[in-house]
Amino acid sequence: MSGALVVARHAVRESLRRRVFVVVLLLSVVFLALYTWGASELFDEVDAFDGNEFDVQPDTLAGATVLGLAMFAILFLGAVLATFLTLGAVRGDAERGLLQPLIVRPVGRVAYLGGRLLAAATVSAVYVVVLFAACVVVTGVLGWWPDRVVGPALALAGAAVVIAALSLLGSAVLSTTANGIAVFMVFGAGLTAGLLGQIGESLDAKTLDRIADVGSWVLPFEALYQHGLSLLTADVEGPTAAIVNLGPFGGAQEAPLALWPYAVAYVAAVAALAAWSFSRRDL
Repeated sequence: MSGALVVARHAVRESLRRRVFVVVLLLSVVFLALYTWGASELFDEVDAFDGNEFDVQPDTLAGATVLGLAMFAILFLGAVLATFLTLGAVRGDAERGLLQPLIVRPVGRVAYLGGRLLAAATVSAVYVVVLFAACVVVTGVLGWWPDRVVGPALALAGAAVVIAALSLLGSAVLSTTANGIAVFMVFGAGLTAGLLGQIGESLDAKTLDRIADVGSWVLPFEALYQHGLSLLTADVEGPTAAIVNLGPFGGAQEAPLALWPYAVAYVAAVAALAAWSFSRRDL
C-alpha cells in the first residue's frame, strides 16, 4: 500500500509539473462564468411564466434543466481529467523509460497501477464534487435549490472513478493515442445508451429499453449519472416532474440500491483486469 501511495504522489506531482491542473482550473473558471451568465439569463426569462395554466413550476423547470446540463458538462470535464491522468500510465511511461525502474524496485507492477488509479480517481472525484457544489450554489442563489445535493455529487464522483478505471485498463493494452480515442468512444456509447433509454421510454419501445438497461450496467458511469439526475428533483410532482425527469442527454432514472456495490465491484474487476494485462507485458 505504501508503494501505491508513493506512485500516487508522484503522479500528482508530475501533473502539477506539466501544468495539467492549471489548465483544468482555468477551464473550470470559464465554465462557471458561462454557467452563471446563462443561468441568470434563463431565470430572468422564466419569471414571465409564473401562474401559467399548465401548473408547471417555472423556477424548478429552469433550475433542474440548467443544473442537469451542468452535471453532464461536469461529468465530461471529469472524464477528460481522469483520462489524461491515466492516458499513458503504462504504455506512455514505458516508452519514456520511466516505468522499468519503478516496477522492478521498489514498488512492483500492482502497486504502480494501484497508485495511478488512486491518484486519478481521487483527483477526478474531488474535482467533479467541487465543481458540482459551485454550480448548485450558483443555481440556488439565482432561484432554485435541488431536492438532493449529496446524492448527485456522489453519483458524479462514482462515475468519474469508473471512467478513470476504464482509462487505466486501456493504458495497459493500448497506445496513448488509441487509449484516448477508446475512452471517449466508450463515454459516447454510454451517453447513447441513455438517449436510447429516453427514446424507448417515450415510445414504449421495450427493445430500446433493454438495450439502454444493458448499456447502463455494462458502462455504469451512465447509470450513476442518470441516478444523480433523478435525485435533483426527487420531491417534485405533477407536470413539472414529468418534464424534468426526461433529463438532458439521457433520462433521469433512479437506480436500484444494487448499483453502488455493483459499481465498486466493477471498478475492482476492471483494475484486476488491468493488473493481469500489465503482468503479461514485456517491458
